Amino acid sequence: MENKPEKKVPSNQINIELSEEIAEGVYANLAMIAHSNSEFVIDFIRLMPGVPKAKVKSRVVITPEHAKRLQAALQDNIVKYEQTFGPIKQVEDSPKFPMNFGGAVGEA
Repeated sequence: MENKPEKKVPSNQINIELSEEIAEGVYANLAMIAHSNSEFVIDFIRLMPGVPKAKVKSRVVITPEHAKRLQAALQDNIVKYEQTFGPIKQVEDSPKFPMNFGGAVGEA
């Protein structure tokens, strides 16, 4: 019987699992962001026209360091997207909400 060497996974590689349910994704057309000194809270919300109530579809809590990495990754991907598909148009009349999570708030 022949001994086959085991394949070694590089030490800097992470095995990421993606369940079928999560892989489907969730549609959101608004993000509300709050932060404290130790974390950023990003709520992804689905806002429907003519409906006075919007639902948070997903909440992600990350460290400030990861928020900075996310910002850089989004910027990099936006640049690549626009190189391929052209500039992303922004609508000036985006909705304004009087919501506050008790901290500094931003919208995306």
